[in-house]
Amino acid sequence: MTRHFACASAVAALSMALAAPAQAQDPAAINPEALEPVETQVTPIESPSDTAPNDQTGDRQIDFEASELAYDSENDRVIASGNVILRSEDQSVRAQEVVWDRKTGRIQASGDVRFVDAEGNQLYTESIELTDEFEAGAMEDLLLALRQGGRLAARSGDRGEDGTIVLTDAAYSACAVVDPEGCDKSPSWRITADRVTYDPDEKRIRFKGAYLELFGARLLPLPGLTVRTDGRAESGLVIPDLRFSESNGVEIEGGYYWRLADNKDLTAKAYVFTKAPPMLSAQWRHLTDKGAYQITGYATNSNRISRFGVAPTTENDPRGYLFANGRFQFSPEWSFTGSLRLASDRTFLRRYDISRDDRLRSTFNLERISNTSYLSVAGWATQTLRIGTNQGQVPLALPVIDYRKRLSDPLSLGGTLELQANSLAIVRDEGQDTQRAFAGARWDLRKLTNLGQIVTVTGLVRGDVYHSDENLLTSTAVYRGNPGWETRGIALAALDMQWPFVGEAFGGTQVFTPRVQIVASPPIRNLAVPNEDARAIDLEDSNLFALNRFPGYDRVEDGVRVTYGFDWEMQRPGWRVKSTFGQSYRLDKDQDILIDGTGLSERVSDFVGRTEVRFRDLVKFTHRFRLDKDNFAVRRNEFDATFGSKKTYAEIGYLRLDRNIAAGIEDLQDKEELRFATRVAFAKYWSLFGSGVINLTDQNEDPTLSSDGFEPIRTRLGLAYQDDCLELGLTWRRDYVNAGDAQRGDTFQLYFALRNLGFR
Repeated sequence: MTRHFACASAVAALSMALAAPAQAQDPAAINPEALEPVETQVTPIESPSDTAPNDQTGDRQIDFEASELAYDSENDRVIASGNVILRSEDQSVRAQEVVWDRKTGRIQASGDVRFVDAEGNQLYTESIELTDEFEAGAMEDLLLALRQGGRLAARSGDRGEDGTIVLTDAAYSACAVVDPEGCDKSPSWRITADRVTYDPDEKRIRFKGAYLELFGARLLPLPGLTVRTDGRAESGLVIPDLRFSESNGVEIEGGYYWRLADNKDLTAKAYVFTKAPPMLSAQWRHLTDKGAYQITGYATNSNRISRFGVAPTTENDPRGYLFANGRFQFSPEWSFTGSLRLASDRTFLRRYDISRDDRLRSTFNLERISNTSYLSVAGWATQTLRIGTNQGQVPLALPVIDYRKRLSDPLSLGGTLELQANSLAIVRDEGQDTQRAFAGARWDLRKLTNLGQIVTVTGLVRGDVYHSDENLLTSTAVYRGNPGWETRGIALAALDMQWPFVGEAFGGTQVFTPRVQIVASPPIRNLAVPNEDARAIDLEDSNLFALNRFPGYDRVEDGVRVTYGFDWEMQRPGWRVKSTFGQSYRLDKDQDILIDGTGLSERVSDFVGRTEVRFRDLVKFTHRFRLDKDNFAVRRNEFDATFGSKKTYAEIGYLRLDRNIAAGIEDLQDKEELRFATRVAFAKYWSLFGSGVINLTDQNEDPTLSSDGFEPIRTRLGLAYQDDCLELGLTWRRDYVNAGDAQRGDTFQLYFALRNLGFR
């Protein structure tokens, strides 16, 4: 007799203890006459004691829900149908029908099956066989969706005795099969393979006979390809890059990545050129329990220009570049940061398109930071890559020691007292050597009056000791100072008041803040000591209200000055506008250290200001300026603007310095430069992009240049494709300036990056 129990709306939950594994039988062989109703009152179903007398595996509990349940008493099977859900610890199965054989411990699920493993990976198939350990067995027409991204489809699959799943006629891709609008989408790339092995324990997928297909076209064989399902990197070949440049001809770059451990890896690359000898590179990265560091190196043997001038000299020499950096945290207070950059010659980085820096700085910094103190022991070494610059004149700073201690109201006067001690030693092979040490104290008291005024009182005292020699080797006289030992004292007092007013305006809220500052200091022996760190003085909106408008310690403004100006900010829905404007007045001139052209040399300074405008995320505009106090001529005009969205936008930047500073006095000469960049998106995933840098400086602004006022430095144009899993692009770049063996000309580069393969 066959009886059936159905529950259309209620959910039945059962606890099942599974016996030892055995071969499952065909669920279609169930005898309908043996079916008996499942009890309405759900109780646990136990495995017969004689099913597996030698079972050594522990029982595993599985909970499930179903719309309809039936029990085959003759074959000891439970049949669940209608939106069946099985759960065991972190794993689950959803199917239209599930048959559990209590004798063998096998579970057969069929019909729109979704299996989720303990790692969160999802397996979709029409039929799947599960063991008593809730592990997948034989499958047909399956799709494996990895938690970290990526999908693996195959015609068939089977689980081996070691737990691995072997797939045949498989394809892997990290691309979505539907777009954000829900429409079907073909993967832009995929990896096809004859055989794929998925190891859930190692979280690794191995491919055999793999090929890379791009937009349906088979491109590259990928022997030994391995992908991890947990998102970690895996050892394997790096996809090659292709480039053409005027200096090196056709370039092919390829390499191999070794993941030696979870905390260290090594990447080795080879570069082959048609117009230059091959080059090798390697990058080592290591994460320790105290911090991390990396070392990158390039090496080749090629022709280079060893001497520049009217008759350049070419030599064939070993060439290369070394870059290393790292940071280590020894304790909550102590840390170390270091960086090393060295190149064999001045044109190596530019020729091989590694970097366009014109100087390489190597540094180290040992720091101790607490709530009330700071200690730094640092050093700098710089290698110049500028053609025509004497390396012997470039300083080596070692050591630079700075200590600060902050005390809260030590004299019961309110405010904060900061003590500071600093030392610096600068050495040059063919230039002036300078040593400096000072100790000082600064007191700040900040108060808010009943009228809403913010008043800050500051007092500063400092004593300096200098020693220098070979001062005449410094070409600019005002930077030299007196040779031998020199001392000086510094005392400074300042009063700063800000008075914000808040109100409604233009449909929003505005804040108008007038500001006045008075700074007074007795005469300071500035020219008696060398100037190593305060040379690039220029009045800007950023230093208008600074106590010392020089950027370093070697020069300090003396006398009495009054600085006045305002900040204004307006906000309304979607809009934000900020503006700063100001000027200063000195009681006397200072022609010694504040030279003409800086905007500070006269009693009345130039006007400086900054304006920022932002509309949502579509418009960003920043303008900085300095106006001559006598005729309102623009001495500094700089703006940066961005218009558009993240996909389609335009950026433009412009800078003009018209300070008329005498040649040989100031390090920075006048200049004019235009920068632009744009990207236009089209056809959903495609975009055109371009950028350029143009030198607009002429000989009237900088006599050392031969430019006619319009000299392109570098331009770039490209076509790119980018979707959720692929980045592909073709770039053309033109350089207009020769730099030794780094020749001007065109460079073409083809590149692509694949998501979830661990390489680019």
